[in-house]
Amino acid sequence: MQYTYAMASRGRRGGASAREDEPRRDDQAEQQAPAPRGPVLPPPPPVDYRVFMQGLVEAMQTQVHTQAALQAQLEAQV
Repeated sequence: MQYTYAMASRGRRGGASAREDEPRRDDQAEQQAPAPRGPVLPPPPPVDYRVFMQGLVEAMQTQVHTQAALQAQLEAQV
């Protein structure tokens, strides 16, 4: 008899008494994929990284200006 992974894994789990020719429950669960729910969506449009980076830089600049304005307000209150 060959020593298989299934035998080794059973040994580590305390000697489960499942027979070799009977599929285990977790094997059956892996084989049954759930049916997709809802409509199948088309793939998203390709990303224009130049536009994305421009928006990111603008957002970072806005954040810096806002943070500087808040810091100035805080210093004016003190």
